Amino acid sequence: MEDSYFGAGGATAPQMPPQTPAPPAYPPSARLRANAPEPDAGSDDAPGKNKMGPTGRPWPNLPEPGPATGGPARTVAMVNQKGGVGKTTTTINLGAALAEHGRKVLLVDFDPQGSLSVGLGLQPNEIELTVYNLLMERDITLQDVVVPSGIDNVDLLPANIDLSAAEVQLVQEVAREQTLARALAPAVANYDVILIDCQPSLGLLTVNALTASDSVVVPLECEYFALRGVALLKDTIDKVQERLNPRLQIDGILGTMYDSRTMHSREVMETLVNGWGDRVFHSVIRRTVKFADSTVVGEPITEYASSSTGADSYRMLAKEVLARWQRDA
Repeated sequence: MEDSYFGAGGATAPQMPPQTPAPPAYPPSARLRANAPEPDAGSDDAPGKNKMGPTGRPWPNLPEPGPATGGPARTVAMVNQKGGVGKTTTTINLGAALAEHGRKVLLVDFDPQGSLSVGLGLQPNEIELTVYNLLMERDITLQDVVVPSGIDNVDLLPANIDLSAAEVQLVQEVAREQTLARALAPAVANYDVILIDCQPSLGLLTVNALTASDSVVVPLECEYFALRGVALLKDTIDKVQERLNPRLQIDGILGTMYDSRTMHSREVMETLVNGWGDRVFHSVIRRTVKFADSTVVGEPITEYASSSTGADSYRMLAKEVLARWQRDA
């Protein structure tokens, strides 16, 4: 079983991830595929009144989101210690969908691989200031580091491989788990939503993200291996809540890479709902090549393929998230 920050012996030695290469100029075929028809991956999953959704529960009747009310930002960590489950894709596209509802959003790349920054078209080797500088250099301010994301109403706090060093250096710091919370404090008054894209680990950087957050979204690939680490993740969240951040809660578990045509996806979703109940979002993110293409182009799927099932799924998720936040307020 994977270790977490709270495992025996305290903080674990961080792994140094390989540098994420900058994306090449996207091929024309990626742009041509933006509006191409999609293979049927379960078109019966579309929301409808009294219609059964892909989670085996009726679709909820969600209200249309109202305007942003102002006040402190809602800070949400996208967490799963397993890689490749859709954390970065969800951070980008949920942020873009929330911005469509008038929310001012800050996306925080908190993974040394810099996938969020790459997915928004940045070249990691060319970024002069990153979240690492904000964490480790006292004369650097949030305003110095934040850059436009290319999405209306969405800003980005970028990262690259330099962030790996922070996990080593923070071990010696006093109140090391609160470092990110202190760095993001000025943003809370200036944004409606802050989404933190965490690395696939439960080490010190992820604990910092959990300590800085109001809540957690757990993207989970709809396959059995992805289920195995959820108990350890829940244990880490519970310990952060108990020891460092009493306000932390789980917004929901998000099924990703779902394909209703396969028994496997349906069985995994049933297992999730049986184990987590209403914490499982009604929205699911289905498999589609358009996610990969939108990453190559450096755009959210809500802009790259606005009428695709992927874009519709993230818009549905945004409505569901906003409804849950309003309910829990």
